[in-house]
Amino acid sequence: MARANFTAERVADFECELGKQQSIFWDAKAPGLGLRVTAANARSYIFETRLNGKTLRITIGDTRTWPLAKAQAEARRYKAQTDQGIDPRQVKAEHLAAQEAAAATASASAMRDSVTLGEVWSLYVAERSPLWSVHHVNAHRKLIQSGGDRRARSPKLTEPGPLAPFAVLRLIDITTESIEAWARVEAVRRPSSARLAIRLLKAFLNWCTSHPKYSSMVTVNAAKSSKARETLGKPKVKSDVLQREQLASWFSAVRKIRNPVISAYLQCLLLSGARREELASLRWSHVDFQWNSIKLDDKVEDYRMVPLTPYVAHLLASLPRRSEWVFSSPTAESGRLAEPRIAHNEAVAVAGLPHLTLHGLRRSFASLCEWTETPAGIAAQIQGHAPQGVREQNYIRRPLDLLRMWHIKIEEWMLEQAGVEFALASSGLRAVK
Repeated sequence: MARANFTAERVADFECELGKQQSIFWDAKAPGLGLRVTAANARSYIFETRLNGKTLRITIGDTRTWPLAKAQAEARRYKAQTDQGIDPRQVKAEHLAAQEAAAATASASAMRDSVTLGEVWSLYVAERSPLWSVHHVNAHRKLIQSGGDRRARSPKLTEPGPLAPFAVLRLIDITTESIEAWARVEAVRRPSSARLAIRLLKAFLNWCTSHPKYSSMVTVNAAKSSKARETLGKPKVKSDVLQREQLASWFSAVRKIRNPVISAYLQCLLLSGARREELASLRWSHVDFQWNSIKLDDKVEDYRMVPLTPYVAHLLASLPRRSEWVFSSPTAESGRLAEPRIAHNEAVAVAGLPHLTLHGLRRSFASLCEWTETPAGIAAQIQGHAPQGVREQNYIRRPLDLLRMWHIKIEEWMLEQAGVEFALASSGLRAVK
């Protein structure tokens, strides 16, 4: 191969031979250093030698970014390595790998020192939301909210959630000690919400321990602290329930609620024994007035079919069909009834009744069924409780008609006790006040 002493002027004057895609010129000063010139006049320095009986060629770089002296020095360095049997490409690859590892370590260290629980909580909820109910997703968001936002129907601002103090802490700072200190404060303020919060926090930290990105930050699930659980105490058995003699006062007050959607919703909640969100998310497409059935989203199964009893059918038929939702609300963001508790609490107060929650209405249905001697398995199936016992789980298969027979009996008895006169008219359903 012809060689020439490279100078800046010669490097600039070398041209690709006619008819070729590229031409290579070799330097007489630096062994192995070459200049590759393409037909498009692209110029780059290369290094070529023999290593282990094979030709080795490495591109050093473009002449516009590599001065001649620097390229010659790089060629001599490569030559020194190959004379020792070292492949410069391998050395370069190892160097890049070391740099990447160092950068990854620095990045992980920076993340470990800066990532907060609130940031990861949002990612966790987004990933798990497709597997959760809307109510469960909202519970996660409410428990960690910072508070201070305006309420839709109240001048009061929203309060910070129980987990709000942890949202701004680094994930690595969530320790058993910090959770136990938090539990001592929340046990005095809102123990029920705190018990839910620590359960959800424990599930979140379990997710972190198995996540490749956050497992190094959460090596121990601090929410499993037995001391924190003891501090928060055990939930008390809820006993809010409507007694038989209270039905008249309750129905009278609820039927006077000005909002017909809320009034109908509360009556249906008691008469169906459904969970509040199951009924609130009811769509018109899931109500069959011809075959008197309702399809409810179920907590245990995907859905369950329950009877559409006469009085409930009358209530639903009287509602406006403003959207896909049976219990619609033009002012709610979701388009459906979101918060009927305020109206219910006011009605309970007007009726002079003890405090009664919406879930207390579901408890009331189960309790009042005893007066009608409804078989426990039938009442449980209407309410969507999981079958209990081998016989219920494996042998009993009740048709909807059987449920309807008993459900109508339950409804008629409740209306009779409440003093609500109701009859089936030939032209349809008719409520008699």
